[in-house]
Amino acid sequence: MTIQLKSKLPNVGTTIFTTMSALAQQSGAVNLGQGFPDFACDPRLIDLMTEAMRAGYNQYSAMTGVPQLREAVVEKIANIYGHRYNVDSEATITAGATQAIQTAVTAIVQPGDEVIVFEPVYDSYEPVIRLNGGVPVYARLNHPDYRPDWDQVRALISSRTRAILINTPHNPTATCWSAADMEALAALLKGTDIVVISDEVYEHMVYDGACHESVARYPALAERSFLISSFGKTYHVTGWKIAYCLAPRELMAEFRKSHQYIVFSVHTPSQHALAAYMKFGTHNELAAFYQAKRDFFLDAVRDVPLRWLPSAGSYFVSAGYAHLEAVAGLSDVEFARKLTTEYGVACIPVSAFYHDGTDHRTVRFCFAKKEETLALAAERLRKLAD
Repeated sequence: MTIQLKSKLPNVGTTIFTTMSALAQQSGAVNLGQGFPDFACDPRLIDLMTEAMRAGYNQYSAMTGVPQLREAVVEKIANIYGHRYNVDSEATITAGATQAIQTAVTAIVQPGDEVIVFEPVYDSYEPVIRLNGGVPVYARLNHPDYRPDWDQVRALISSRTRAILINTPHNPTATCWSAADMEALAALLKGTDIVVISDEVYEHMVYDGACHESVARYPALAERSFLISSFGKTYHVTGWKIAYCLAPRELMAEFRKSHQYIVFSVHTPSQHALAAYMKFGTHNELAAFYQAKRDFFLDAVRDVPLRWLPSAGSYFVSAGYAHLEAVAGLSDVEFARKLTTEYGVACIPVSAFYHDGTDHRTVRFCFAKKEETLALAAERLRKLAD
């Protein structure tokens, strides 16, 4: 007997990240596709994790997270962005940023509610909205500069708009919103009940002297926003799946109602280790660390005949190939497969970040890798010039 099910996500299959990583492994390719480091985290963090486990921090933590870690997060945000959240009622530790985003959407979206997202859009947003009966509405970040069009956003807002989900620094485009963008968003939402869900997992990876424009910098946005960021991205421990969410008391109360039944609590020794580690302030060094990797990679690929787009933030950089006659006829999925299987470098086709598969003949590379990894990838990519 075959059980018949009606899928809640009928058009969702294996993610492009899983597909390309598997193809990279099969082909022996350098994997610059999925966004994770191939280098170790600070040994001090591992030592602190071990100490936490040996000290007996191995049972459930409080549903909201270990107090010391919430305090450290609140202090960091206050020092950098000037907005102080209440440790007890406005900060929650989560099992990764994806869980935080899902929980925020679950907390506020009712069936039929609309959520505006900006595409190319990170692939988890749309499914989470649909799982909660919501309707994703797509604003376009126009290729190749990928700037938000605020007139377009204004036209998309309706009586059914429940939330706007933003992401800066942006994955996959590596762009960063400006102060003018944040002020435009605040002005657009004034007098509405629309909630902002702000994915800021790359907050410490902003380059060339710029600063990250968090919703926490803007009182008119902070009062209506879930701010979400990631310890995994910041401290090179993506496999720990630990993040945080900050929001005003009323929003956080709803968030926690869902959080306690989605995951309840988060890995306890990780929280104690991170609370102790945050005292070192290594997040302040992250922009310089990743800018050096970006510059190293872009220098190494300067002779590669791809058109490299600016990378203002995150640990990604994209490149176009439509000008290359030999491959211009390939879709970006086909080109990504060709790079992986024939040239030995895996990347991600940017069309995967569009709900309708829009294809600008652009692919994304991750430079969160050792220099030897980036150098090897560049050496292989230079063969495109042959």
